[in-house]
Amino acid sequence: MGSPHFFSYKLGPRWATIRLFSTCLYPRFDCVQEYETKVMRSEFEVAFNEISELRQLPRDIVLEALSNALISAYKRDAGVGNSQQIEAHIDPNTGRARIFVEKEVVEDIFDNRTEVEIDKARYYEPECELGDTIMVMVEGSMKKYGRIAAQTAKQVILQKIREAERKALFEEFSVREGDLVTGTVQSVNPNLITVGLGRAEAIMPRNQQIPTERFKPHDKVRAYIMEVKATPRGPQIVLSRSHRDMLRRLLEYEVPEIYNGLVEIKSIAREPGARSKVAVSALQEGIDPVGACVGMRGGRIQNIVRELHEEKIDVIEWNPNQEQFIAKALSPARVTGVYLEDDPDTGRTAVVIVPDDQLSLAIGKEGQNARLAAKLTSWRIDIKSVTEAVEEALANLDTPPLKELATKQADLIEETRRILEKKELGRAIMPEDYTTMASFADLVQRRMMASREVARKKRIAEINTVKATLPPGAFHMPVDALDLPDEIKTALRSFASAGDVMLAALVSEGKITSRLANLGDDALSQVQDALTRIVIPEEAEEAAAQEAEAEAAAEAEAEMQAEAAEAEAIEGEAPAAFPDLGEPVVDKGEKAKAAAKFAPKPAPAFSEPEDEDMDVLASQKGKGKGKKGKKKGRQIFYDEDRGSTYVKRQRKGGRSGDWGSWEEE
Repeated sequence: MGSPHFFSYKLGPRWATIRLFSTCLYPRFDCVQEYETKVMRSEFEVAFNEISELRQLPRDIVLEALSNALISAYKRDAGVGNSQQIEAHIDPNTGRARIFVEKEVVEDIFDNRTEVEIDKARYYEPECELGDTIMVMVEGSMKKYGRIAAQTAKQVILQKIREAERKALFEEFSVREGDLVTGTVQSVNPNLITVGLGRAEAIMPRNQQIPTERFKPHDKVRAYIMEVKATPRGPQIVLSRSHRDMLRRLLEYEVPEIYNGLVEIKSIAREPGARSKVAVSALQEGIDPVGACVGMRGGRIQNIVRELHEEKIDVIEWNPNQEQFIAKALSPARVTGVYLEDDPDTGRTAVVIVPDDQLSLAIGKEGQNARLAAKLTSWRIDIKSVTEAVEEALANLDTPPLKELATKQADLIEETRRILEKKELGRAIMPEDYTTMASFADLVQRRMMASREVARKKRIAEINTVKATLPPGAFHMPVDALDLPDEIKTALRSFASAGDVMLAALVSEGKITSRLANLGDDALSQVQDALTRIVIPEEAEEAAAQEAEAEAAAEAEAEMQAEAAEAEAIEGEAPAAFPDLGEPVVDKGEKAKAAAKFAPKPAPAFSEPEDEDMDVLASQKGKGKGKKGKKKGRQIFYDEDRGSTYVKRQRKGGRSGDWGSWEEE
């Protein structure tokens, strides 16, 4: 009987030994063979289970690592290359390992490593012939490898297990991205904090920490998993305690109504370590969303405040009425009036008027309360006191929007001026005086809003007129399709499409210049040049045409439904004494006119404008879908005298295919 052979490798803090025994060849040693099999199975299972539990890896991954180690050890010991196919099989129950090598079937063996005799080959493949390649088990594959081969096998096992461990850690924490974890602070430096999460380590950068917090090693910390990135050295887990979604997760854990979906968090505005505002809404009748978040005697919200290092939290009930929502967002300040203005050029602005004694409270320390309210509501907020609003209105009474008030509200204006004079003299102002001033300020603001609404509609009509002159396909083209540097594309990504950039360049150039302020003086000219060279893909044109057809069909259907409803109403009003005259006789010409009236109007077709450069035009030859594979050159131009854009087509000069002069289309 052959003696048993094995190789050993070190994993973790202790030695784990896997013994690979040779097969007993003589039947008279059955008892010894049975004993060795039991010992082999016992030792293999112990070592195998130790590796799996120590590294917390599945059994198949450990078996794959052992198989790769055996293959590497055999290659190093036998001196074979990577071109030869080698397989290793390990029995997970007994631990018996076998190595199979690809060999060529020959009559006479010249190289035992790559060739096998036909008689022996037919033991593995009975139907094999000379010249075939088959997989043959290596004889004596369990003999003791050399020291170098054993070290190679050891390194392969360690590398495979490390890779599997990193992959398992990445998969474990990537699914937990956006959740809260609890860890232990391991080290603290000025730039980041290292946090231990059991088998993994995470970092918390300085900008993701609460400014007023200080940690020291071995402190317990609860943080939000902001990002998990795969790196060659394992997963990089980035934690945050300043992210606004950490407040969202804490509310979900502390408030069962939010976790169960009875209360919804609409928006969150947060300045870490100082103050936060949360807008909540009830999804079921009979539930107080603010009371559910605050809890009995403030118990629920106080737990979150302590977790966030005494950060103040204002819970506000969300309201679909934006005026009421903005007034609540400025709490604890009382608001007299909110006036909304949605300007297509400057954006959404809310003018808020508050009592004089509430002005500092509404603005907050260093503008914090107003800033958080603006983030929460997504409106730019302009806060004025009642006195400031009244003084501004009295100074502008001669302007057209307020000119009529001088005659229609003369008594109210006189009373308001008397109250202001009394206030300037330092006399006592009664509450009814403030009410009078507030009513006058409200009247002025509503009159100015009405005039601005007229101007806004006129401006929107102008923008729509300019938009109608642009090719519809441009509004289906992403901004990244423009021929611009990456930094300019990044600055323009707030625009929905390249068509919106074209529209802004024509009607409101300030929207573009404000985004390109830090990119140099020639950034705007680069954008303008890119817009003149824009080429609209056929897919975008088709999508725009389909969208226009769908809109026309929807409008036609709406008109038909409106006329049908009107006809039904007229029929219902007709006297019942009229007999049923049957189906009315309709003239064929009138019927054709009605069909043409409600037929969907086709969208204007725009071909792909080509580059003005003749080299670019020549390069487009052979890329089209026509019979000769050539595209027609078209270019978009802007006429300052007309105040609109138009398209020019470049005609071909003759049969040679050369391009001729530009003609307006």
